[in-house]
Amino acid sequence: MAPDRLTRILTQLSVAGVDGWSSARLCEVFPDIVGATGAGIMLMTGDMRRGSLGATDAVSHLIEDLQFSLGEGPCVDAYHQVQLVAEPDLANPAARRWPAFSPPVLKAGARAIFGFPLRVGGICLGALNLYRASAGPLNEDQAADAQVLADVAASWVLEAQAGAEPDTVAEALELGAEFHLRVHNAAGMVSVQLGVSVNEALIRLRGYAFGQGRLLADVADDVAARRLRFNPSGGVEPAGGRPPR
Repeated sequence: MAPDRLTRILTQLSVAGVDGWSSARLCEVFPDIVGATGAGIMLMTGDMRRGSLGATDAVSHLIEDLQFSLGEGPCVDAYHQVQLVAEPDLANPAARRWPAFSPPVLKAGARAIFGFPLRVGGICLGALNLYRASAGPLNEDQAADAQVLADVAASWVLEAQAGAEPDTVAEALELGAEFHLRVHNAAGMVSVQLGVSVNEALIRLRGYAFGQGRLLADVADDVAARRLRFNPSGGVEPAGGRPPR
């Protein structure tokens, strides 16, 4: 990144009061710097979406939740492609993508959406999501500023996590975050039931939730409460108690 651009961004963050950094504060000031309506930060590892570090408003929370539940959206693509993924007009996209993600996001009030990878050297930790309530692309300077913000957020994540105990999440990262622990716990149970990897179990959970028109978190609750069990033959069955909804 250009040193002068980074210096300006860090100065803007300081002026905005980002001294004791937190994901919530970063998300809060990012839209004003770039000219967006809202922001969210998603963490990922490999093919696994770990969850959201924070989001600015109800629409951003919905965007983060849908990407986690569905496995599609600008942050997911930005992470895997390690580059900006932009959709300046969700209502009239140049290419149809994100068929399950786009309709509810449009209904919630987002018209343009952008994903920027969280990069530190050759490492990608997730993606920064920005949305606008009106259609239109980011200009060149806005896009460059947003990528610097994503890189700053990535550096902060690594620095915060460096001081944490092994196999724990740094306290600073947990504030305002939604790591969907109940979903990951349920995926662990399904992986045992099916004899597959946790990633494959998450795919099965997402597929079942989507097919039933249910929230992934609700399906995870049924699995964790042993109301729902996945069997190796490919079926899903009640596992005692009330039947799954």
